[in-house]
Amino acid sequence: MLHSYQLIQGLLLPFLFGVGSCSDKIIKAPEHLNIIVIMTDKQSASMMSCTGNRWLKTPAMDNIALNGIRFTGAYATNPVSAFSSISLQTGRYPSEIGMRENSCVGIAKDKVIGLYTNAMGNVFRKGGYQTYYGGKVHMPVIGSDVSILGYDLLTLDERDSLAAICADFLLNRKEENKPFLLFAYFINPHDICYDAIRWATPGGDLANATPPELDEALKLLGISSSFCPPLPDNHQPMAGELSSVDSLLKLRIFRQNVRAKWTEKDWRMYRWAYMRLTERVVAQIGIVMEVLSKSGLSENTMVLFTSDHGDLDDSHKLEHKTILYEEATNVPFIILYPWMKKKGIVDNEHLISNGLCLMPTLCEVAGIEASSGLAGSSVLSLIEQNRNTAWTKNIFLETETGYIIHTGRFKYELDDIGKIKGMPVDLKNDGETENLINRVEYKPVIDSLRYELINHLKGEGVRIPALASQ
Repeated sequence: MLHSYQLIQGLLLPFLFGVGSCSDKIIKAPEHLNIIVIMTDKQSASMMSCTGNRWLKTPAMDNIALNGIRFTGAYATNPVSAFSSISLQTGRYPSEIGMRENSCVGIAKDKVIGLYTNAMGNVFRKGGYQTYYGGKVHMPVIGSDVSILGYDLLTLDERDSLAAICADFLLNRKEENKPFLLFAYFINPHDICYDAIRWATPGGDLANATPPELDEALKLLGISSSFCPPLPDNHQPMAGELSSVDSLLKLRIFRQNVRAKWTEKDWRMYRWAYMRLTERVVAQIGIVMEVLSKSGLSENTMVLFTSDHGDLDDSHKLEHKTILYEEATNVPFIILYPWMKKKGIVDNEHLISNGLCLMPTLCEVAGIEASSGLAGSSVLSLIEQNRNTAWTKNIFLETETGYIIHTGRFKYELDDIGKIKGMPVDLKNDGETENLINRVEYKPVIDSLRYELINHLKGEGVRIPALASQ
């Protein structure tokens, strides 16, 4: 099928993208603001060339950042797709309905559906928006029925067709009385997860289901690893690693196998493929952004780009996600709209929970009343930089084995499983290579973080992990 976006010269050349002028002229916010949320799967915050990563090129994302604001301190509420998607669509922690595992076992279906009643699509429809969804759907209970979330479905394709259909939607968008919200969820660079699965379990069902994009990425390298990125500085397992890490690896035995047996070349080739798959999705996003510019809609459209979570990317001899290290939790969070007073801002100061802050931010920009009781705040005051506002000094993350308080410099994790349950780290002086739990000089900081984390968990009605004294 020939899509109309293909008639635009140069769109399929992966690095020739633009998102409009970088002019400093002030444009007033439109009366009817369109919103596009673009999300990738498994993309760490560092996986963009605008962050200084010289091992890949991400022009579409770089251009959004060049014309907008990029928050470096953005984190997923939970580094697993289903959990993160719940937060992004509802503005709430998954644990609010008792979800800590990647399933709804033991959770009443009506409780989950009740949470979705105030999902973003439903909120924006009530606020007068036309709402559309395309791509990956990973929300418990609903299957692929995004109407429960308040969206009309454009496509369930997560790859090239999603870019094409979004482009067609923008090109053919007529003057409407209602603005639109478009949520586009692209699958890559998620395909990198099949690399370890296929290596450790050849011939298995998941290995046989490996998408062709991974093979294409590896073929670009050929037989030489000389062009692969180097191992990260924190490649070795952490000294004093939490017991939960070993427990999680035992649940997915292929992760344990690659940690024990992969060579340096294997790990470096993994990083190569991860970056090529990222570039693959960048090309798809570039198509959408180029068509937005050419469609005439860019002057009254806000774009927000983020990811559901990152990938451990060779850190601590780990791949995949779930574990609360920086590589799995720190995600891109970039906002662009044409009437911004300043452009190309990099915010290194404020901590953002993408799942908790997305809904309040979009609602404030659109002039829609957000659902009551949301834990997150709109980042609009940070973007405009003209309002004195007290911003949170820490954020909280969770996974199926534990919880974290994050201050920007310090992190403290408290887990349910095993002998070693507490893990403080100092990100300023260490790349998460040492658990500081027994370092006397950090005791005042550790005690303060533990106190704040436990109070947060009590406030959320969460069962406090055993041995909270660690």
